Amino acid sequence: MSPPPPDRPRRAPEAQSPPRPVVTISATYGAGGAVVGPAVAAALEVAFLDRAVPSAVAGRIGCSLDEALQHDDRSPSGLERLLAGAARLPTVTLGSVDTAFIGTVNEEGRLLYDHEFVEHTEQVIGGVAHTGGVVLGRAGAIVLAGHPTALHVRLDGDPEARLRRARELWESGATDGRGAAEGPPTARVRDDNDRARAAYVRRFYRTDAARPGHYHMVLDGAVLSVRACTDVIVRAARDRAAGKTP
Repeated sequence: MSPPPPDRPRRAPEAQSPPRPVVTISATYGAGGAVVGPAVAAALEVAFLDRAVPSAVAGRIGCSLDEALQHDDRSPSGLERLLAGAARLPTVTLGSVDTAFIGTVNEEGRLLYDHEFVEHTEQVIGGVAHTGGVVLGRAGAIVLAGHPTALHVRLDGDPEARLRRARELWESGATDGRGAAEGPPTARVRDDNDRARAAYVRRFYRTDAARPGHYHMVLDGAVLSVRACTDVIVRAARDRAAGKTP
């Protein structure tokens, strides 16, 4: 009888790398979301989803990029559409009116419903849950509320301080909101942006975008520097991704 073969050495289990960080940032006008978001994504080495969202949505629906931008809360045309829609409704909060099926007709005569754009936007944001990334706006904290390791951040601040910060960013060549690209930020641009983006969340998700319960942290982006906000968010995002919770 031949002797039994020697035991093969057991391979040590491969260490699994932690999930890629996922961060959602909700920002009022002038609070620095458009500059903090890319800085956080670069530090975490993940994608920054802002302009890529409407492009991806247009590809999914089969419409033009301009049509997708008309339904996006981060573009001038989208903000104008939300403001115009809010003006036609009986309440500013939009909480008592079902507007999910209000739509527009594209150049080919097809009726494009608002809910189509929102659903496909949610799908694009949902992809970040698997690949990692930083999402700016578009109710990301609500869409990914059930994600186990995502970090949800709100950037806000005193309105006058945010306007001063927006002007500083505009003068430095950075962009933060619609006014940065079209000229010196004004109080009207600030108020229109704040109102339209709040209307987007309230219209499609029936909640207040400013409610602290949606976020793990709320930072004063009008007082703290871009670097300070970035450092705090990056540290917290890495802890969340690594599962370092109490």
